[in-house]
Amino acid sequence: MDAPKVDPKQFVESCREEMEAHLQAVMQAVNDAPDGEWIAGSEEQVRDLSAEFRKRVFEQAVQQRINAAEAAFPSA
Repeated sequence: MDAPKVDPKQFVESCREEMEAHLQAVMQAVNDAPDGEWIAGSEEQVRDLSAEFRKRVFEQAVQQRINAAEAAFPSA
């Protein structure tokens, strides 16, 4: 029997707050970059923010799949 799957729409909703915070941080980094250096002044920070966000989202996806599987097979 295959382990239960998580509804992608449910996953998106569970990540919405963190996703919005990430997008705000990206825009803030670009806004904070000096004039004439928007790319050079924000690219590294945005890359780092995005790498951390990607890691957290993947961890959350795996954890939700684990939780769904554990819920389908309760321990005695």
